[in-house]
Amino acid sequence: MKLPDFKVEQWMNEYENEAVYNLTDTCVSPLTFQQLAAMDESGSFMNIRLDYGTITGDRELKEEILSLYKTGTEANITLMQGCLQANESLIYTLLSPGDNVICYEPGYQQFTSLPESIGANVTVLRLYEENGWQPDLSELEEAMSHDVKMIIINQPSNPTGVFFSDEYLQRMILMARLQGTYILSDEVYRGLNDEPSISDIYERGISTSSLSKIFSLAGLRLGWIKGPEEVIEQINVRRDYSIISTGPLADKLACIALKNKDRILKRSRRIIEADKEIVAQFVKDHPQFHIVMPESGTVGFLGYDSDIDDTMLAQQLLSEEGVFFVPGSCFGTGKHLRIGFTCDPQTMSAGLAKLAAYLEKN
Repeated sequence: MKLPDFKVEQWMNEYENEAVYNLTDTCVSPLTFQQLAAMDESGSFMNIRLDYGTITGDRELKEEILSLYKTGTEANITLMQGCLQANESLIYTLLSPGDNVICYEPGYQQFTSLPESIGANVTVLRLYEENGWQPDLSELEEAMSHDVKMIIINQPSNPTGVFFSDEYLQRMILMARLQGTYILSDEVYRGLNDEPSISDIYERGISTSSLSKIFSLAGLRLGWIKGPEEVIEQINVRRDYSIISTGPLADKLACIALKNKDRILKRSRRIIEADKEIVAQFVKDHPQFHIVMPESGTVGFLGYDSDIDDTMLAQQLLSEEGVFFVPGSCFGTGKHLRIGFTCDPQTMSAGLAKLAAYLEKN
């Protein structure tokens, strides 16, 4: 098995620590351990035994995770060390060489590179900016003319921040149902506005998520899979080779967070909406920029009109102005920058001002 470099993650690893104005982070301004611990008035986490804990995840935590969905029982949930590992576990458990897989671009490279690494046949469908970053239904119908084992989607999307339309999603489900196709939906950006989950509306729908993005707790490395019981059983058998457990400390802290989800999400919405207002005004004031403003999630895809290559632009902005973006080329689409609605408003305003000034003089 050979994997190519993971472009967006390598970019973040190489450049993020140099940022003065980080305008591309996908995680809402992180909570501190002290802030999270203060939400547990009993202080019970201080007495946790640091053994392996419950192997597939603390039962109380599973119940809290289920509160984020409309359907399911504990048997439909298993825990992972982040959403990234959840996706990896599903792809490696359910797919085999020669299986047909459908993914979308611009999108997260994991969804294409991991299936390709095991010999799956991956068809990549485009999202069209002129259509609000929506895909073309006829292209999906053509791709589904062959037996498809899995469709991998990201709702809302990284980097566009857009959900598929209800019509498109329902047609996808109808076609998938006829073939018994799994739909794996990375929903790590979902949850700000009670958006539907694929695991609630399709019997072979599998949702992955974590506490990293809208819950501001990436450092916990706590994620999960929600899906059909038989899929969860397969994952739990395979996990013995890789993860064993997420551990009782992470499980307890995650449970505290989800018991206080309304409080945490209120904070996240406040930060996200403030940043989105700033970006909307910026685009209005600077017509060389454009964006399909997402309704939910923490990211958007900022396009620009200039001859400068987006990778070069991102590198020069960082080295000369301290403004950090991930270039659209990391997602298969040039002349765009991924923008995160996750920093404080002062940072957003100052960073965007430097972006506009840089393009004007170059």
